Amino acid sequence: MSSFEINGPCRMSGEITPQGAKNEALQVICSCLLTDEEVCIDNIPDILDVNHLISLLGEMGVEVVKHHRNKYSFKADKVDLTYMQTPAFRQRASSLRGSIMIMGPLLARFGKAYFPKPGGDKIGRRRLDTHFYGFEKLGARFEFLPDEIFYTVHAETLRGTYILLDEASVTGTANVVMAAVLTPGTTTLYNAACEPYLQQLCRLLNQMGARISGVGSNLLSIEGVERLHGAQHRILPDMIEVGSFIGMAAMTQSELTIKDAAPSELGVIPLAFKRMGIQLEIRGEDIYVPAQENYEIETFIDGSIMTIADAPWPGLTPDLLSVFLVVATQAKGSVLIHQKMFESRLFFVDKLIDMGASIILCDPHRATVIGHNHATSLRGSVMTSPDIRAGVALLIAALSAKGKSVIHNIEQIDRGYEDIDKRLNLLGADIRRV
Repeated sequence: MSSFEINGPCRMSGEITPQGAKNEALQVICSCLLTDEEVCIDNIPDILDVNHLISLLGEMGVEVVKHHRNKYSFKADKVDLTYMQTPAFRQRASSLRGSIMIMGPLLARFGKAYFPKPGGDKIGRRRLDTHFYGFEKLGARFEFLPDEIFYTVHAETLRGTYILLDEASVTGTANVVMAAVLTPGTTTLYNAACEPYLQQLCRLLNQMGARISGVGSNLLSIEGVERLHGAQHRILPDMIEVGSFIGMAAMTQSELTIKDAAPSELGVIPLAFKRMGIQLEIRGEDIYVPAQENYEIETFIDGSIMTIADAPWPGLTPDLLSVFLVVATQAKGSVLIHQKMFESRLFFVDKLIDMGASIILCDPHRATVIGHNHATSLRGSVMTSPDIRAGVALLIAALSAKGKSVIHNIEQIDRGYEDIDKRLNLLGADIRRV
């Protein structure tokens, strides 16, 4: 197990470029299973979760060519379905939640798919019902072996239909969309997720020959085609990393320019930071965050405490609430952080309280933060990263804290952030990997 040693406080300055979007990468890489032709994808982040998925596809028989660190091509003309029933597959696939999205493409192209219970962050219940409900509506049969925790879907024929998803699950929508593009007839998908990741997946699929309309809305219409062909695709900048850098700049009173941030794809993220009192300026495709000695949280019109809550897109992504929470600890004013989706994602606040933050954990979903207005610094501490997003929030806290901090289990951070220590050290941070 590796750790970060951080000596704070760190004031940083300079330019930083966000990596490619992790969540988009997991989806579009799985889409290569829909065709036997080459799919070339650029701006793939070099992070553990994505690298594990690429390795898994290689074991399944997909020809993987690495052109450079962030560009790969995939050719799935010799997929070995028998490998999917081996212990090696179960071990590899169960370690990565995002690999569940191989099921939709395999079902559509080969009529069957297998999968073990996926892993990922321990942030609460993350059910898979939406995926399998969608497959069943298309005509597949779903089997679950509880003793082995192993899922199977298979179908002699699939047929397009109307599907109302019971939740706007991003991965569930992606899986059903990929199953539907090769399914005869028209599939109408309502209450679909419409995050930029999903929009990018649909754009790639259309470039491959799919017929998807309604992209960017929660109502998708998919006209099945007989086959898809190869394509080239570039992944968007990671909006979670962009948001993390904005929060880090404010928390550490640093001046940063975030290059090639694709501001038009960030939705309400910039507005949410402005409600926290954080200044930022859109300069073309870049975001400039000036050094601020203080930032004050807005209140609602009637004077009541500001609430920052997650919501399905175009609402605020839940992956950034950990960052908003830690940034609020040094703001002027108070804020209620409401994490609606996952009931365990706020449980890292005890580590911030140990560092001197003033936080009241109301229940598993809500925390009230009383900001210090930079009058009192957080203090260095020893902590363990529980998941990807809490891990980077703790890193931001440590960068602003007075003294030495140690963060253990940084493999969780490496799952979602490419060389984060090296990139921040170039800006003036003092992070050592041990």
